[in-house]
Amino acid sequence: MTAVRRAAGLLCAALALLAGAAGQAQATGYRYWSFWERDDGHWTYATQGPSTARPDDGAVQGFRFAVSEDSSDASRPRGAADFGTICAGTPAKSGTKRVALVLDFGTAPDAPSGETPPARRTACARVPADATTADALAAVAPPLRYDTNALLCAISGYPQKGCGEQVASGRKPGAHKEKSGGSGGGPSLGLPIGAGAVAMLAGAAVWQYRRRRDDSV
Repeated sequence: MTAVRRAAGLLCAALALLAGAAGQAQATGYRYWSFWERDDGHWTYATQGPSTARPDDGAVQGFRFAVSEDSSDASRPRGAADFGTICAGTPAKSGTKRVALVLDFGTAPDAPSGETPPARRTACARVPADATTADALAAVAPPLRYDTNALLCAISGYPQKGCGEQVASGRKPGAHKEKSGGSGGGPSLGLPIGAGAVAMLAGAAVWQYRRRRDDSV
């Protein structure tokens, strides 16, 4: 009976380890402005930063403020995003280009403490032909705020403070309904590690029980 109790204790410890790993899977995310490009009617996560991307005339680009674990979990800008509609009142002009911008300030649950996200809006930026997305954004949504590493921290002054800080995400990875369309960041490493620990400890428990039973024969 002592061996059985020890085996049960080992299994309980293993299950507790697995439960702890599962809890960590929804622990943290980052609060930041993500940058998106509109292609064939779909949002795709930008492969460049706004300070280096140089969109063509007629481009549609978006920014979304939210909490997410990584780029595959990031929330897309919401609502319609059509260049013809956004830039209908901005005619083409020689030597310049027009960039349609969708600015989604996110939801209250993702807002920093004490702040309320402004309403989503769109804007058409007419900028020089060689301008970057950051130039277009600065033309229609000042003030912008950057950190010392040139990370975009605020658009139109929102949020007033903070920049890419780590926060509790409040959801499991891959659970968000507004994904970028990718395959996701994959399962947390804590889960397979915990499952392995369960298998190892379970095997050890069975071995210990059999050894004691054989010794008693």
